[in-house]
Amino acid sequence: MKQSKLTALIFIALVFGVLAGHFTPELAVKMRPFALIFLRMVKMIIAPLLFATLVVGIAGHGDAKKLGKLGLKTIIYFEIVTTLALAIGLTFGNLFQPGAGFTVTTANFAARMQEAGIMAAHQTHTTISELIVNIFPTSIFQAMSEGNLLQIVVFSIFFALAMCAIGEKSKPVLNILNSVSQIMFKFTEYVMYFAPLGIFGAIASTVGANGLGVLKSYAKVIGALYTALAVFVLVVLIIACKIAKISFRNLLRALQEPALLAFTTASSEAAFPKAMDIMERFGVPKNIVGFVMPTGYTFNLDGSTLYLAMAVMFSSQIVGIHLNIEQQIVIMLALMLTSKGIAGVPRVSLIVLAGSLASFNIPLLGVAILLGIDQILDMGRTTVNLIGNCVATVVIARWENEFDYDKMKDFIKESNENSIRHDIENMITHNHETVKIEEEG
Repeated sequence: MKQSKLTALIFIALVFGVLAGHFTPELAVKMRPFALIFLRMVKMIIAPLLFATLVVGIAGHGDAKKLGKLGLKTIIYFEIVTTLALAIGLTFGNLFQPGAGFTVTTANFAARMQEAGIMAAHQTHTTISELIVNIFPTSIFQAMSEGNLLQIVVFSIFFALAMCAIGEKSKPVLNILNSVSQIMFKFTEYVMYFAPLGIFGAIASTVGANGLGVLKSYAKVIGALYTALAVFVLVVLIIACKIAKISFRNLLRALQEPALLAFTTASSEAAFPKAMDIMERFGVPKNIVGFVMPTGYTFNLDGSTLYLAMAVMFSSQIVGIHLNIEQQIVIMLALMLTSKGIAGVPRVSLIVLAGSLASFNIPLLGVAILLGIDQILDMGRTTVNLIGNCVATVVIARWENEFDYDKMKDFIKESNENSIRHDIENMITHNHETVKIEEEG
């Protein structure tokens, strides 16, 4: 209910922001501080959220050796799919050029953001050798204060592996970090309550400064992302299901309810329990569902990963930074690490995007502009996140030769019978209402 209300408020803020920007442009431009305050609040979440969730995600499974071949196969699958998602995101970022057209009209906003400490003052290009050196922090506190996601991720991985190595002695620290993780989820929820106000400020000031013509550019961004997500589903997920000899259509039909929940709330976690239950009933063993699904929500958010690649391209294009092939490969390699810290809550991709841009000294102006339409973007990428993780459980179960085809057939049969029964009940109800109306007439 809370997510539904917040979603409604965000769309209302979006509409009112457009109206305010169009009819009262001078006043609307003064709404920028709302967007800047929200972005500052997002930035303060980055370090503790990423560190806690990543360490718990890795160390929470205990001794790394115990994960065995299931863990190895899962990680291999996740990395292959993540790489393909990043490649598709970068490809469509180059094809659609979604950031083209914003550069001149947002210069004033860029200066305001720089003054407010929201974006970097200098833009530099990072080579592969520089990336390798820069991912290792000299101080974790410095990395956290600067919001350098790459350095935080590297420190978190080493920290988690060290915790796994000492075993039981690390349990108190793991419990503390697990509590920190839960606290940060709640903290993020509180910050997201300010999203409607931040979105109103962002869209109102953008439309006020640029006119309604900027909405065409927003439509270009939305179209590019949803096209890329559709291509990812068609090229990657459907082929993965065919290799696993599972009907993607039947799987998608089974996931109707959690997928709709994920789309409307823009929250993977909202649909998580229902999706796990459905995957067990669909024929995936409980132990595989219990390992792959939670791990996937840290390491395999395909839609968000694809979006991050495209958003980085958008953010560089908007400030006139040209990224060559080598630099884009560097970004892809970096995002393979930084995207692992994404939690399944609304708007968290903005947090990771802000940290990723900071790692490459790219201004955060793109984050401010995307903020206005992030709800629409989040709905699509979150749904793909959910479907991607469900496909992963099926593929891993098939890879382990533990998928129960008979259970799947029974689930499909039961679903079809329930669907027919539901249609008949609706028909009977409709007929009764018609007869009652005629009798009253």
